[in-house]
Parts: sequence; C-alpha cells; structure tokens
Amino acid sequence: MTTTTPAPVGIDPQTDRNLTDACATVAGEVARTDAKASLLLAFAGAVLAGLVSAARRDWPLPAQLAGAAAALTLAAAAVLLLLVVRPRLRGDDRSSFPHWARLDDDEIRAGLSTDTRAARIRVLSRIALRKYTLLRRAVDLTLTALALLALAAAGAAL
Repeated sequence: MTTTTPAPVGIDPQTDRNLTDACATVAGEVARTDAKASLLLAFAGAVLAGLVSAARRDWPLPAQLAGAAAALTLAAAAVLLLLVVRPRLRGDDRSSFPHWARLDDDEIRAGLSTDTRAARIRVLSRIALRKYTLLRRAVDLTLTALALLALAAAGAAL
C-alpha cells in the first residue's frame, strides 16, 4: 500500500513535489561531481606514474621540458580534483548534517519541524556549482597536460 505525505501547510502539492524533486536533483549533481573527480584522479595518478617512470630515460631537452610542464599541469589538475572531493563541513546553512551535529535532540526536532528544502536546494546548488567549476578547470588542465605530453613524444621522436 502506498501512502502520500501531505504537503506542508501553505505549500501547494505541485510546489511540494518540485521542492522534493529539486533536492534530489541537486544532491545527485553533487554525487556525480565526486564520481567524476575520482575517475579523473585515478587517470591523473596513472599518467603521473607513467611520467615518473619515463623520466628515468635520457630524453632530448625539448621532450624533457614538455614532459616536466605536463607533469606540473597534471599535478595542478590533481589538486583541483582533490578540492572537488574534499568534504565541506561548514554548519552555518541550517539544513545539513554539520549543522545538526551541533544541536541537541530538541533543537533538531524544532529545526526539522519547518520546511528547509528551499535552503537545502540553495546550499547544495552552491556546492555543486563550486565542484563543477573546479572539475571543469581540472579537465582543462588535464587536456593541456595531454597536449604537452604529445609535444614531449614528438620531441622524443626527433
């Protein structure tokens, strides 16, 4: 048997559904950024490991310079990716677990007696936007590093 929870007082059912859907959508976006960043971190780590092992060979100077620039660029991308997955533990938004961790049982019940979905959507949207911005920059740096690696390979082939 399926039951439906009535919309909070003063909120029409469509707005209630929209708020619930938006919360789920934005939370999903935050999770997707973490998954993408994890994959890119693994890729960056593998490429950096390959660069370290290739650095032991005697390469022409242009290839060495391009390889070093690629390694530095890839390391910068890895730093941005680590910032994507770094937990945000500020509790000043009143709609997240870091805030709830500072409250006692009665304060939690009082805080949850009001509809905080709009605040949650706002906070999660800001988190998602920041994560996607960092992720985009990391991808741009990774692509730049790959171009530098192509230059290094071309320099090594000369």
